[in-house]
Amino acid sequence: MTWIGVSIALVGALGYALGAALQQFEAVSEGASLKLMRRPRWWLGGVIGFTGASLHAVALSFAPLVAIQPISVLTLVFAVPLAALLHGRRPHRGEFFGSIAVAAGLLGLLLLVPMHSVTPHMTNPEAFGFIGTVGLVVLLAHLAGRKATGVPKVLLLSVAAGAVTASVSTFVRVVGGNFKGDFANLLTWFSLAIPILLIWAVVLLQKSYEVGYFGIAYAAVQVVDPITSILAGALLLDEAMPSGWSNVIPALFAAAVLIWGTITLARLAPDKGVSAEMREQAKTPVAP
Repeated sequence: MTWIGVSIALVGALGYALGAALQQFEAVSEGASLKLMRRPRWWLGGVIGFTGASLHAVALSFAPLVAIQPISVLTLVFAVPLAALLHGRRPHRGEFFGSIAVAAGLLGLLLLVPMHSVTPHMTNPEAFGFIGTVGLVVLLAHLAGRKATGVPKVLLLSVAAGAVTASVSTFVRVVGGNFKGDFANLLTWFSLAIPILLIWAVVLLQKSYEVGYFGIAYAAVQVVDPITSILAGALLLDEAMPSGWSNVIPALFAAAVLIWGTITLARLAPDKGVSAEMREQAKTPVAP
């Protein structure tokens, strides 16, 4: 049964990666605006990505969390080459090495986190404080991103997207952990906050994608999301954190590999699409 779960999770990771690559391709061409809603390929990417996430959830019913969760890191290894192919070019060698390094470093950090099953509990003040902190991070990243360009802009927007995505994961953990088969437990404002935060996360993801550096954008989100979720779990949900030199030294090594991979991806040239403004100019007849 474990192999069945792992196989389903692998297919889900590929689907999630393909969905992200499709949406990035459209965001580069159209910009992160409501015009994306009129793009069938953007919707196709969303459906494929949602299907991949759903398969990941199904996989958890066949195999334990420790076997399935690390597989989600593979979305980075899949997504970067797929995005390159969509843009009509061969993947750079740096994209392969950078994405593999980020995935390996992140996987190493995740495997060091103790897997202790505790019932999550978050008070209303803690929840509002968490959302307020995430909102402050998004605001500061947005303000700084307006003056930045290139890789710094992508990193700022990706940090904001990853923080909001982590808030979705945290609230899902609280709601799901307290469900216990009783649908009455779903009747809480925590459940209502999840779709709102999810929409917010999707918008921020498109903003990070439109700049063009898909490798660094996707990698940054994949790093910020789990690390923020782990911190939220430790600080708010009383979940365990790794301790002792036997964990600290491997964690530092994994972090170094992760940072090297991120720097490698940051050195790559951006993918460029045809902007909506350029398309309109192309349609306008030139006066004789």
